Amino acid sequence: MKYNFDEIVNRRGTYSLKWDGGELIKEIGITERYDEETLPLFTADMDLPVPQPLIDALHKTVDHKIFGYSVFPDEYYEAIQHWFKKRHNWEIKKDEIVYSPGTVHALNIAVRAFTDPGDGVIIQRPVYPPFTVAIEKNGRKVVNNELKCDDEGYYSIDFEDFETKAKDEKTKLFILCNPHNPVGRVFHQEELRKLSDICAANNVLIIADEIHGDLIRHENTFNPIAKVIENTDHIITCTAINKTFNVAGLHCTNVIISNPRLRKTFSDTMGFQLASPFTIAALIAVYNEGEDWLAQLKEYIDGTIDWVVQFLTERMPQVKVKVPEGTYVMWMDFSAFGLSPEEVHDRIYNKANVLLEDGSMFGEEGLQYQRICLPSPRAIIREAFERIAKEFEDIRVDNSLRSVVNSE
Repeated sequence: MKYNFDEIVNRRGTYSLKWDGGELIKEIGITERYDEETLPLFTADMDLPVPQPLIDALHKTVDHKIFGYSVFPDEYYEAIQHWFKKRHNWEIKKDEIVYSPGTVHALNIAVRAFTDPGDGVIIQRPVYPPFTVAIEKNGRKVVNNELKCDDEGYYSIDFEDFETKAKDEKTKLFILCNPHNPVGRVFHQEELRKLSDICAANNVLIIADEIHGDLIRHENTFNPIAKVIENTDHIITCTAINKTFNVAGLHCTNVIISNPRLRKTFSDTMGFQLASPFTIAALIAVYNEGEDWLAQLKEYIDGTIDWVVQFLTERMPQVKVKVPEGTYVMWMDFSAFGLSPEEVHDRIYNKANVLLEDGSMFGEEGLQYQRICLPSPRAIIREAFERIAKEFEDIRVDNSLRSVVNSE
């Protein structure tokens, strides 16, 4: 069927964090202003309708009228195996799959299961803030292998620095984000193999957050790290339907662990977990019948990204962006305005009343950046950028430099 992603669905009054969680959002310090006119584009949560087969499956579950403890049927595992084999040529065995109620939950479990207090955990900033929280709140040490950014906004891995830090005997774990949130890189096979080789040689485990792996621009290819590595004994992978199919509220991450010893340690640390019948029905539906919807979604998001690039080129050429290879977020560099991060924040969050995420949340490397999540009807995205552009019109800088960079 044909999906209408331009449809604006009113999410207020539906317990939505984005649209109903203003007091909480202010309390945790994301913004000072939140009211009925706020446009919240800060979290990776789509404002777009989900696939019809998913809706049908959830209705069927509701119609049963009983929502007790549930077990995972064979169809659940088969749907996961089929999806990753067909789309990524990745063979997954049933016994390698461990259910977790969320990816952030799984990362915290991995940190506690495979490191001791004071141990080092490598991350690659600027990166998704819960990575840092999972390390620090559990009494471990952040080891930052900062991604290198060139003049065109393209990020790459500093392998020399990575290897130096992996060799430290206190370094025990590496949290990989691929596709990378927020910079949008989809790492190449050669990069993944090199990371794996360094970690294997230094007894560093890898836990890979690959939950954006289905949200790739059409000219790019995503490769799960466990698919491109022959020996995966040191690799743990987080997969999920949450980002791909806009079901974050159903809490469904599947952690793939081929090493039986690591799998037992992870499971024992996490404890016994069951999913709701809605979660189980949702995964089976989207992995078996969601491809058509996903193809249309990706086309729509690609169109939105193209629109944003064109808008910034014409109206805010000072803002430097690069089309992300994956994810549905854009990482925008506001440094050319010559404003402090606080001044940029004030113009966007308080004056324009658009809620993004300050780049500082992703590490000091992001101080002049803003992250925006784009999977909303295009009319909402247009309104947000119109508001933001208006608040920067008074700034006069050299516009002769081309600052919006398309992907090659």
